[in-house]
Amino acid sequence: MARWTDPEFDAYVGSRMGALVRFAYALTGDLGHAEDLVQTALMKVYRRRVRPDDPERYVRRAIVNANLSRFRRRRVPESLVGVVPDAPTAAAEPPGEQAAALHRLLAGLSPRQRAVLALRYGADLPEAEIAELLGVSIGTVKSTASRGLARLRAELDPSRYEGSTP
Repeated sequence: MARWTDPEFDAYVGSRMGALVRFAYALTGDLGHAEDLVQTALMKVYRRRVRPDDPERYVRRAIVNANLSRFRRRRVPESLVGVVPDAPTAAAEPPGEQAAALHRLLAGLSPRQRAVLALRYGADLPEAEIAELLGVSIGTVKSTASRGLARLRAELDPSRYEGSTP
């Protein structure tokens, strides 16, 4: 494999950072955790200094691995405070009601279910590629996606989102 030069790596990160954070956000449902995941994954990729044939796929795999390993490590408790210490410079637009509901539902899924659904429906990857990324069989991807979708459907009120009444 070829090696990444600093300018090549900087150019890749500069052009793909937004998409990588969105991908990680689909996995975690939290912007702070998503940014941390991307940073962790990019640090590991940079340290290896290997330029893979498909950098996007390689970095996404690193993000998925970092997300899964975050649940294996001892959790550091978070404490909520009454006043936020840092105020954002620009007013962030609050997510829509439907997006907020989706994020709450996704937070109730297991890390693997979120990863499979994010890769399948967020990144639009085929099942075979997801199986390779996660190191599982295609059948596991299919069953995990099916269980995750069933769990989401069970939580949804169809009349609210389809415009029909029961």
